[in-house]
Amino acid sequence: MFIKVVPNQKGRPGTYFCYLVESYREEGKPKHRVIKNFGLLEDDQVPYLKAMYAKKKPRLVYDDDKHGET
Repeated sequence: MFIKVVPNQKGRPGTYFCYLVESYREEGKPKHRVIKNFGLLEDDQVPYLKAMYAKKKPRLVYDDDKHGET
């Protein structure tokens, strides 16, 4: 599965339609099946969505001074 990002051709520039899709073969031809439709996203939201569904999960890095102290 992966995130499929399609540029918005008719609306605002810098927006994308995003889908969670899986690849499969039908009669020997590769195809995509939509699992979840995320709808219209802004340009800066797409990397976070891709990171959320990445195979190798990105490591969260926290500033030690701000987290863990109460």
